[in-house]
Amino acid sequence: MAQIQLLVPKEIEIQRLKKLYIGIILMFSITLAAVIAYSIDISINQTIIRDSAFTPANWLAYSILIVLPLGWGFISIYSKRVPTLKGPSNSNNTGLKIAIIGFTAAMFAIGLNELWHFWFVEEITAVPPNWIFNMGIFFGLIGSLAYLMRIYARLIELGAETPVKNPYIAENYKLALEGKLYSRAIP
Repeated sequence: MAQIQLLVPKEIEIQRLKKLYIGIILMFSITLAAVIAYSIDISINQTIIRDSAFTPANWLAYSILIVLPLGWGFISIYSKRVPTLKGPSNSNNTGLKIAIIGFTAAMFAIGLNELWHFWFVEEITAVPPNWIFNMGIFFGLIGSLAYLMRIYARLIELGAETPVKNPYIAENYKLALEGKLYSRAIP
């Protein structure tokens, strides 16, 4: 494995890692949108007994919960291009596996939620399909955070996250660390 890492130039690996980093940040923002849509759906369900799958909050939450596993799957495919992120037998990172499994569980909770409401009309936040939503999103977030930290640690190892070499900016860093950046005492 060590020889393969030496074959990929440092600059190319940094580019690939930064693309993965941006993709993960994008998926975090989509996850935040799913959490907001789910909260909107829960607040709507407290005012009406049962809404349909085509109400705007459900439509938004369901479409996002379908997009999340697909997006993480594409990130998984792209991460195969970075040798240091591969596990034994060319497997994916464990955090990435947990993220994909968690968001896939949340996606399959859509069908369970509709079946639940077909059999039991009640809309209560603590029904089992909603547990799957919540736990799927939780595991997906924990797995994606672990994967994000692995990529960030590798970027630091490669020296990509170093301060800029502009002396003016470096002076501002120094002043900020000393607590003098916004002081009125500096002329």
